[in-house]
Amino acid sequence: MSNTIENLKWRYATKKFDTSKTISNEDFETLKKAMQLTASSYGLQPYKILNIEDKEIREKLCAASWNQSQIEDASHMIVLANMTDFGDELVDNYFDNVIDTRNVTKEDVTDYANTIKSTIGQLSQEQKAVWTAKQAYIVVGNLLSAAAQLKIDACPMEGFQSEEYNKILDLNSKNLNAAVVVTLGYRSEEDETQHYKKVRKPENKLFINF
Repeated sequence: MSNTIENLKWRYATKKFDTSKTISNEDFETLKKAMQLTASSYGLQPYKILNIEDKEIREKLCAASWNQSQIEDASHMIVLANMTDFGDELVDNYFDNVIDTRNVTKEDVTDYANTIKSTIGQLSQEQKAVWTAKQAYIVVGNLLSAAAQLKIDACPMEGFQSEEYNKILDLNSKNLNAAVVVTLGYRSEEDETQHYKKVRKPENKLFINF
């Protein structure tokens, strides 16, 4: 546990990456697995995880991110794209996977599936988009923690024009919206922010006991 806390103290929102360093395939596969295993409401995972490798696309995305250098300089770039709308198929696809994975029958899961459908089916389209974006953010927390364990630097980013991202990545046609970005790599020695003391609320102002 002490290592976990020390790693979280070590991490910070990296502002400048070392362009000469690249995350190994093995470590990136670990980060992908951490994202895949992230908890989500009902286990539905109503989002897609985009790994942006193409340099030309990154250049366009950088322009849509007010030219923040992390977009182009980081070893890896992840875009969490939430579903903007969905119907019963979201639940049906999940339970098809449950049936295959757990070797159960459709009858075994029908009641629970219908309960979920009736619950989230009551949401408006706007409420659905908000809910799916919240689910995408859970992935970010897990990714940042996993990266810190591997001593990989990361910067979660909301400073971008979502609609421009959607156009560049053709997300609207896929019923998706760019919710949040995480750039990954290794800090540059020139990044002065790595030397800043971490500022967080003290426990007595953050936690409330009942």
